[in-house]
Amino acid sequence: MLKMTIKDILMGEETLFRDVEAFNPDYIPDRLLHRDSQMEALAMCLRPALRGGKPKNAVVLGAPATGKTTALRKIFQIVEETSDKLYCVYVNCQISTTRFNIFSDIYEHLMGHRPPETGIPFSRIYGEIMKKLVQEEKALMVALDDVNHLFYSKNANQVFYDILRAHEVFKGARTGLFAIISDIEFRFMLDKNVSSIFIPKEVVFNPYTSEQMRDILRERVKVGFYPDVVSEEVLEKISDLAYSTGDMRLGIDILSTSGDLAEADASKTIQIKHVEGAVKSTSEGSLESTLGVLSPLELALLKLIVSLKEDENTAGTMYQSLKKEEKISYASFDRALKKLELLRIIDTRFTGKGVKGNSRLVILRFTPEEIERHLIGV
Repeated sequence: MLKMTIKDILMGEETLFRDVEAFNPDYIPDRLLHRDSQMEALAMCLRPALRGGKPKNAVVLGAPATGKTTALRKIFQIVEETSDKLYCVYVNCQISTTRFNIFSDIYEHLMGHRPPETGIPFSRIYGEIMKKLVQEEKALMVALDDVNHLFYSKNANQVFYDILRAHEVFKGARTGLFAIISDIEFRFMLDKNVSSIFIPKEVVFNPYTSEQMRDILRERVKVGFYPDVVSEEVLEKISDLAYSTGDMRLGIDILSTSGDLAEADASKTIQIKHVEGAVKSTSEGSLESTLGVLSPLELALLKLIVSLKEDENTAGTMYQSLKKEEKISYASFDRALKKLELLRIIDTRFTGKGVKGNSRLVILRFTPEEIERHLIGV
């Protein structure tokens, strides 16, 4: 079969995709599979606000690509479609990292337009938000996604304080916070005056099992492609690839890219060769995006891991080397190491040696060359 020309690709009307938006990062499925208990927990946090009370705070924990953001967006969508008692505002802290930008996002959601970027003090934006809540007798729940970025920019404590203590200045203001994060120990980074008011429920998103990943990808295939485009063999290969990396988004990206490659090949179905081609183009991008979310300490640790010889790859050796440059505690080092493992950049294995047999080997899941190539410019 002849391959399509560039003009055919750009202008052709025939397509394998029923709904290409089903593969977009911000797509919210009608059915959110295998996250019922988490959705119920989030709903219980929002429920008091729908009855005139104050929403309950929560920490939404889990490795990347375990459905945290999708679940938050889904529950917010349901609330705003069924109730006028609560404003639900989602903020991406990778994009909005300053106090002003975060409250500009909240302001835009409530007012329908963004405030001027210059010539208006923060206190005015903040005041107008809270006055609107009081006047309308509506509560506010703010979801701060990737909230770890606020700690890097040293804005987390102030933003948490602004949201959670609003009632002290604006009587009747009812506000709550969902903090979405991968770092389990992040609460120890909060100031005491913030920790005393931010007493969250923990909602944990465990990694998907292989079967759960296959279910989710199968559902995405039904929505995104026409019937018979994706065989069970192809679906199984893609779900196995996604499970091996622990990244559901990689599976969705491979599905989408495989479809593009099949269309460019003028094929009526996605074949294994299209999947293999998609893997080459998506796996590099996946690693690059993962490295982009690391903190300065986590990056420094990863660079150290890449540079050490095989007989130096124990956690203890790495800590001794890193603390000479970073002047960090072992607890901070251990959190950074666990973050790299959570993101599936490294594996650790207990050796049975050391104090109480707790010595750990650190094993890169990528080649040093792959890591170094993507560390350039990070």
